Amino acid sequence: MFRESIQNKKAGIITYGMTPPKQSNTTEKITEISQKQVERLKKVDIDALILYDVQEESDRINEERPFPYMAMLDPETYSEQYLHELDVPKIIYRCVGKYSETELTNWLKKGTDCDRFSVYVGSSSSQQQVTLELTDAYRLSNLHNEELTFGGVIIPERHTKKHDEHIRVVNKMKQGCSFFVSQATYNVEASKSFLSDYYHYCNELEIEMVPVLFNLAPCGSTKTLEFMKWLGISIPRWLENELKYSTDVLDKSIQLTNKIFEELLEFGLEKGIPVGCSIESVSTRKVEIEASIQMVKDIKSLIDKKHLVHIISS
Repeated sequence: MFRESIQNKKAGIITYGMTPPKQSNTTEKITEISQKQVERLKKVDIDALILYDVQEESDRINEERPFPYMAMLDPETYSEQYLHELDVPKIIYRCVGKYSETELTNWLKKGTDCDRFSVYVGSSSSQQQVTLELTDAYRLSNLHNEELTFGGVIIPERHTKKHDEHIRVVNKMKQGCSFFVSQATYNVEASKSFLSDYYHYCNELEIEMVPVLFNLAPCGSTKTLEFMKWLGISIPRWLENELKYSTDVLDKSIQLTNKIFEELLEFGLEKGIPVGCSIESVSTRKVEIEASIQMVKDIKSLIDKKHLVHIISS
């Protein structure tokens, strides 16, 4: 069970993330999209499904968005009305800044008799106008729904500039966050630096580390690469060149991201850090979506293999 894995601070958790369809789609089109997604996900072994809550982020960056922003269905509405055939826990992202205290409280109160999961996301920039802060969301969750297991977002690349991401994470843990999901991981050095400081800081404070799920997303074209960079994903220059000048961008990105996660998993297992993985496709192209599904299978095999080796060696 996903909740038990989180509570037991288990390594090797695998989730799959996706964005709900556009709000402007017809009911028939949304049904068609959801059925394809359900059929794909029935074929893979995941611990939970992440459903993103999308915000425009136009105030985060001056550059024009490579793909136009369009309003999406509410993630929980999409889960309940279209994905009920998929028998896995659903993690509902909430960009808390766009909700009022009453709206979030009502959402929290409506399911106090069952396991629920969420990830709270703060403002995309200091310029963004918000009605709720992350601390408000944590407080309201702890007050109104003890059955909701909630997590937070980490940005390892921010750690290379401010060197305090591990302190942010621990402060969020103290407010109730029991797991974390990163943005797409292409910078292994930034991620390892974060993990190292997280490990030593938690040891100093004598507190248990909670699961950190590193996000992996295949990149199948230069257009997807542009979008990833616009999203703020840190892609080292050498790695960007490897993708741009590859004869098969998608295959190269899968090789590189799998290798990055393998390194992070080994680092985590060595130190007892509960490292896991969240996989998604930032593109709506069928070839990239199918590649992300294959990545779930590859990562699952890798985790099983590394766990076995670690158990034998220890």
